Amino acid sequence: MNKLATLILLFLALTSCKSPEARKPVSVKSGTFLDASAERNKALHEKQKQLFENYMTQRMDKEFIASSNGFWYTYNSEKSMDTLTAKFGDVINFDFDIKGLNGNIIYSKEQLKTRNYAMDQEKLFSGLREGLKLMKQGETMTFLFPSQKAFGYYGDNDKIGTNVPIICEVTVNSITKNESN
Repeated sequence: MNKLATLILLFLALTSCKSPEARKPVSVKSGTFLDASAERNKALHEKQKQLFENYMTQRMDKEFIASSNGFWYTYNSEKSMDTLTAKFGDVINFDFDIKGLNGNIIYSKEQLKTRNYAMDQEKLFSGLREGLKLMKQGETMTFLFPSQKAFGYYGDNDKIGTNVPIICEVTVNSITKNESN
């Protein structure tokens, strides 16, 4: 009987152990959501670009400059003698307002109050952060920010809605250099 039990166990061991089989992939059509999202964003970008081009053509007295960061700006008052711009950690004291493309004020300078901002060390929407890097002490500039450089898809959860392009007039009052730079 012992031989029979050993043979049965040996037979079961050899037949029950087989190599694992790879599962077949489930074929899913991927990328359709991402492709559609990319197309919506391209269309939104083109629409906002056209709105800004119309805005700039109506203001022929101003020379708007396209930044490499995806927004436009013009100097209201320029300080050509001073070359000091803010770097990482420098503290910028500035005033700004936010307007819609129609010129209506969304947030006034009084509402937003004078701010001190440590460059690249605090939260600030990306367009304004990049715009401040271009400015010198005493300058005032007007920036045209498409929604992706402003408050984007979510807005500010108050007065600025979804995908709203904005205009900001910014004045840099002072730049205090970071001692560790």
